[in-house]
Amino acid sequence: MIKMANQYVSDVTRRLRSLLKDAVQRSLADCILLSGGLDTSVIIAVASKPSNLTGITVSLGEAPDMRFASLIAEKFGLRHEVVRVDMDDVEQAIPAVVRIMQSFDPMEVRNDATILIGLRAVSEEGFRSVMTGDAADELFAGYSFFFKMSYDQLKNRLMEIWRTMRFASVPLAESLGIRAKLPFLDEEFKSYAMASDVPLKIREERGRTYGKWILRKSFEHELPEEIIWRVKMPIEQGSGTSSLPEYYAKKIDDSEFERRRRMLWNSDKVHLRDKEQLA
Repeated sequence: MIKMANQYVSDVTRRLRSLLKDAVQRSLADCILLSGGLDTSVIIAVASKPSNLTGITVSLGEAPDMRFASLIAEKFGLRHEVVRVDMDDVEQAIPAVVRIMQSFDPMEVRNDATILIGLRAVSEEGFRSVMTGDAADELFAGYSFFFKMSYDQLKNRLMEIWRTMRFASVPLAESLGIRAKLPFLDEEFKSYAMASDVPLKIREERGRTYGKWILRKSFEHELPEEIIWRVKMPIEQGSGTSSLPEYYAKKIDDSEFERRRRMLWNSDKVHLRDKEQLA
């Protein structure tokens, strides 16, 4: 039984590698938004000539993504462009994010501001298209909130997400006149990922529960161990924009926040949760 199970996993990983390689060739661009996480790293690993790629990494200060992105860039010989930003740069990007995405949800804005800054760098470098690692978390249950769900809950939740998922990189890139290419949404690869067994997506390894388990196993011999088993980190944490709530808590006076919150409730029936949302 164990032998059969091991053979099954081996067959799935082989098929995933093959399908992703084909997907990347169909979605190939000369640059990639590089976080150094699993998703962008496996795209680079299967690219036919990764040394021809340019990786763009956005970092607010010495953000966690920096070390991992540098590791991948060095391993595959990428030209690596690091976009170092401060809070002024992030604030400057926020109005465009809100306008394009039609949302002022703080978590979305924190993530999308990083993406927009990276895409602006792509455009300024003269590239007309860029690859991203979007959709791997949705296809392979990468988020930690999935981990405690029952089999049926997880299966139903994933199907719900697949019906509605959208990715900010697409409209944000379009706003700059460039194209975001998402290899994980290649139709053939996406169909196989959706059909793959749910227990292969979330499993325990080395005493820790991991999402995207089968994707990790598929590339454990091509990528450094610290990349393969890197814990999922939201864009806001990896890039450093998770410090925005604290920044706005200090920047906006309490009395001003209360005054504006009441005013917006009276005029638009919008209830603001905190100072970051007000900003």
